[in-house]
Order: sequence, then structure tokens, then C-alpha cells
Amino acid sequence: MINWKGVFPAVTTKLNPDGSINVAAHQASLDRLIVNGVTGVIVLPMLGENASMAPKEKEHVIRISKEAVAGRVPLLSGLAEITQDAACERAREFEAYGVEGLMAFPSLAYKTDPRETAQWYQKLAGASGLPIMIYNNPIAYGVDVTPAILKELVDYPTIESVKDETGDVRRVTDTYVELGNRFHVCCGVDDQIVESVALGSVGWVSGMTNAWPAECVALFRLCAAGRKDEALQLYRIMTPAFHLDTHVKLVQCIKLAENLVCGSPEWTRAPRLPLVGEERERVIRIVQDTIAKLEAYKLPKVA
Repeated sequence: MINWKGVFPAVTTKLNPDGSINVAAHQASLDRLIVNGVTGVIVLPMLGENASMAPKEKEHVIRISKEAVAGRVPLLSGLAEITQDAACERAREFEAYGVEGLMAFPSLAYKTDPRETAQWYQKLAGASGLPIMIYNNPIAYGVDVTPAILKELVDYPTIESVKDETGDVRRVTDTYVELGNRFHVCCGVDDQIVESVALGSVGWVSGMTNAWPAECVALFRLCAAGRKDEALQLYRIMTPAFHLDTHVKLVQCIKLAENLVCGSPEWTRAPRLPLVGEERERVIRIVQDTIAKLEAYKLPKVA
């Protein structure tokens, strides 16, 4: 079983200008995350442009990630497919490549109803031995894995966790009220992390940790330790940048933030294009303002 308590960055896939995978930059990014204290890494999330990758490219990303991680933390992969058969096939393949857990999306092509959603995850649970985190983002994908649906999954032991990205922090409490501690609830929205942990979320699947791993790990640990005032001070510095994690162009925004903070390539794969004009300038202003405030801030020590 995976220890779901901690920070699990949804890792961006580093690309070259022609859209090919930049192996050196990708592996350096993973190393930077690990040395700054993340609990695990999730490659090929939607932030990692999963849907624009062919199966062979997904294998390549997993294998170079496995090499870089070198067993230091658990390596998870996003699993985002259109059909049930393809999802189950990818799960088996990813297990063979050495992935240690899955963050599983609903079908990308069809808005399943509650019965269909439950069956999607039930069949996926039986496709491999990998522990599964359900990716619940009804805002983006139109499918809400509600507590009622989770009740249909309690007897599938490989389904261990839920990434809550409903945008409604009350869902954390509703899940625990309905299901006790059967599922580990993880915050999936950067700009709700303090609120989410206060209500019982044990983990954080984070986008902006790609840019600021040390700061995000410190923030999570402050929240988990109940050091509210210190957590709020750091949270208020970072929240304008965290809001970019919920923008429709979050991939471009977060890759641009990484570029400004540590020089990582910001290239995306079409149909996504790098930000331009006022949209780009706005993101740069937010990121640079966050950089300046963090430079003037003393990061507290927290175990």
C-alpha cells in the first residue's frame, strides 16, 4: 500500500520545442521534487499532457521517470483513456513498467452516469494489482464520483484514495461522514489546501509544487502539524499563484512558472500553445510577485 499522507506533485512532462520529450529536463525535475521532500510523484497526469501522448510515449515517460526516481519515493502514473478496455490494458502495462500506483480518470470521451462510473472503476480495480487513486474532477470532466458511488467501490481493496477536485471543500467532510476512513481523501486543488487539510484531507496532489517544491512541502507540513498562523502566512503569499492551478490553461501557466523559477522548458504539445500577450504578462506578474515575496520570507522549519 502507498502512504497517501503528504505531497504528490502532478508532474509536468518536459518537452522540446518540437514536442518531443526532453529526457534530461524531465529527470532533473523529478530529482528536484524528491530532494525537496515530496512523498511521491505522479507522472502523466493531465498536467503532464497525458491525453496527447501515444502509448509508446507513455511507456517512455514512465521508464525515464522510474530511472530518475530510483526507488526514493513511490512512482505513480495518471491513467486517462477513452474505453474501458484501453484503461485496463494501460493499467496492466504500467504495472509491468514498474509503476507503483495509478491516478485514474473517468472515461475521457463519455460522461458516465453513476452506474457506469462505478463499473468503470470496478473493472479497473481488477485489471492490475496497483493501488488506485480516483481522480474526481467533475468541473473538467463532467463526472462526479460522489460518496454514493464510492459506496459501490468499498469492496474493491485496490481503490484506496480519492483526489477531490470538486471545488467544494465540503466534499471532504461529506466523504468521511458517509464512508468513515475507508478512502484516503487527497486535496486536488492548490488553492484549497489549507481548508482541505483542516477538514481531514491526508494528502495533496499539487500542480504548483512543480515550481516551488520546498515551499509547498513546508506548507503541507505546517497544515498537518496544526501550525495555523504560519500556514496562513505562507498560503497567502502563494495563493495568487495557486489560483493558476485551476485555470483552463493550467498546463501552460504552471510550465511558465517552472521556467521563471528554475529554468525548466515551458514547451507544451499542440493543441496547447505557450501563453502570449496580456495573458502571458499577467501570469509572469503573478509568478514574479510570488518569487519576490518568497525571497523576503523565511521558510519555517517543520518536520
